[in-house]
Amino acid sequence: MTLRVERIVTSGTFSLDGGTWDVDNNVWVVGDESECVIIDAAHDATPILAAVGDRDVVAILLTHGHDDHIGAARELADTTESEVWLHPEDRMLWDVVHDGAPDGDLTNGQRFAVGGEELVVLHTPGHSPGAVCFYLPALGRVFSGDTLFNGGPGATGRSYSDFPTIVDSITDRLLSLPPETVVHTGHGDDTRIGDEAPHRQEWIDRGH
Repeated sequence: MTLRVERIVTSGTFSLDGGTWDVDNNVWVVGDESECVIIDAAHDATPILAAVGDRDVVAILLTHGHDDHIGAARELADTTESEVWLHPEDRMLWDVVHDGAPDGDLTNGQRFAVGGEELVVLHTPGHSPGAVCFYLPALGRVFSGDTLFNGGPGATGRSYSDFPTIVDSITDRLLSLPPETVVHTGHGDDTRIGDEAPHRQEWIDRGH
């Protein structure tokens, strides 16, 4: 059976530091005909569940704890009888949205098997302390959440974020991946590692 990647775009709001913004989020479903993982649980469970269909959900994997990425996590977990995984350093963000703890703690280098292949957890703090990416070597894809976008690093001007940290994370964990690796982002369009790597110094010079 062939592993495939599906993108579902959901719409809602993101709130932090007293502000609220309208956002469209990318949710990624990765799997074969029998099982899958869900990467991020943004806004609305209904279209995500439609993409999952009757497949078994191995895990719900969260790139970070901002409310626009985790709002549907509990509904998805309850409906699919699966577990929600988040890096523990983003627990303070989770607690704003959900009662009780996530089901599992993500760690750097952890692996999740799906469809005969593996997703590798890459801890990439900066956008938030517990931000992670999920690398799928078999298909040459990395799911970057809000760590790396088409055009540079994710935002670091809000609570719990830090620009030098995100640049170090991208440099150490992402730019070392093969240049042809496709970057599936948390918002907006895909990019490739090789398209972003030449601009690292520009990001540093502009400071965001």
